[in-house]
Amino acid sequence: MPGFTAYVGFYEICSPKKGEFVELLKEKFGFDAAFNHKGEPDLTAALKSVLLRKHFPEGIDIYFENVGGLMFDAVLLNMRVHGRVAVCGMVSQRGVSVPAGIHNLFCLISKRIEMKGFITSTYGRIVHVEDMNVGLESGPAAFVGPFSGKNVGMQVVCVSQD
Repeated sequence: MPGFTAYVGFYEICSPKKGEFVELLKEKFGFDAAFNHKGEPDLTAALKSVLLRKHFPEGIDIYFENVGGLMFDAVLLNMRVHGRVAVCGMVSQRGVSVPAGIHNLFCLISKRIEMKGFITSTYGRIVHVEDMNVGLESGPAAFVGPFSGKNVGMQVVCVSQD
């Protein structure tokens, strides 16, 4: 997405999970701006002050949703009229016994936002990043990593390099 978004003139903004580095998102993945959504007490204010004022003074045109919860709620409040939302996941809701509800769905009506869900694997053009751990002894930490936000991409354990 970063190469394509730059080609057509979009700005790409990302909110990393705890443990990810903002610089990694900007340097390796090509995002224009990033902030840690878990470190912000007021996501709506963070979006406005850090990102929207510079890149989206009239609101977010297009949003790629894969976080859900409080982040999605904050984004809906900051969408532009006739904005579009592509939904492919809600990772913040994975593993929770009671999923958080979205409280700002009225924005879909008041701002006439178009929202569509999709599954990325059906497109056949997936780019992935592997987080490689070497040695069987790294298995337990590698298993826990994805649940605690300590890995980037697909978690892999290479038992032997022979």
